[in-house]
Amino acid sequence: MSTKKVRWGILSTANIGMQKVTPAIMKSAHSEVVAIASRDLGKAQAAAAQLGIAKAYGSYEELFADPDIDAIYNPLPNHLHVPMTVAAAKAGKHVLCEKPIALSAAEAGALRQCPPDRIVLEAFMVRFHPQWQRAREIIRSGELGEVRAINAVFTYFNADPANVRNQADIGGGGIMDIGCYPITAARYLFEGEPKRVVSLVERDENFGTDRLASVIADFGAGRQLNFICSTQTAGHQRVQVLGSKAKLEIIIPFNAPPDERTAITVDTGAPFDGSLARREILPAVDQYTEQAEAFALAVLGEKPLPWGIEDAIASMKVIDAIFASEKSGAWAMV
Repeated sequence: MSTKKVRWGILSTANIGMQKVTPAIMKSAHSEVVAIASRDLGKAQAAAAQLGIAKAYGSYEELFADPDIDAIYNPLPNHLHVPMTVAAAKAGKHVLCEKPIALSAAEAGALRQCPPDRIVLEAFMVRFHPQWQRAREIIRSGELGEVRAINAVFTYFNADPANVRNQADIGGGGIMDIGCYPITAARYLFEGEPKRVVSLVERDENFGTDRLASVIADFGAGRQLNFICSTQTAGHQRVQVLGSKAKLEIIIPFNAPPDERTAITVDTGAPFDGSLARREILPAVDQYTEQAEAFALAVLGEKPLPWGIEDAIASMKVIDAIFASEKSGAWAMV
């Protein structure tokens, strides 16, 4: 395996980058973070000092122009994901872009402008966590029988009007922020795409964002996803996979702690209280580091990624259909 390292530039001082993703990239064996940029040079310099990054830039364009950078991590607000990702790719950089990749599938289609030899990946870090990989392995083994339904919940409470998640005009709201995770879970575990969706959405009267949504997605062949996401209810997360023989649950499916072991349970339903469920314990990993390492190895030509621009566009098509169903009150085709 290559001893080279991918040199990363961090696009903005967004909290997720500062607190989770950038420190995790630094722990990747084939990565090093060499620069960070903000439209405020002072913020970039402060962030660089905090994280021990050598270079700080006062504009995104300077970061893209740096010949010593191979890859960009883009955690900007949702409305800047596509334009800045395209700009970075056209400047010769590979891009790991936060989810959701765009505000719509049509906008995501602009990513096809990116040079074909540049890797663009939507940052669903959960797909790189061993508990998700083990869950899919169990499903493929047939232990659950015929997998018929996935039930998911992802909620938190945030009523801060200054938070980007509560700003409708730049892609705020629960479906964009966290509803995309149950969608990803079902697409990953069913290994397919939904045909149609129906949704019930309640919006904040001040923000205009969706603060509570219930969604059913029809994956065909008798398979369905149902999920609830909310930005204004108590925090909770769950992914359950229901098969004809047994039920699988991923414990803490979306925000698995990086320094604690994680678990999967498999339960045949006898007895109903789950007391005899099999519990598999997986070692502690930082899923953001796993994501960065997989991305770096793909950049180095060691191991290709199974997802790219077309996968991200497919995810946005599901979100588009959820909003279309909200407006029509009926099923919407994906």
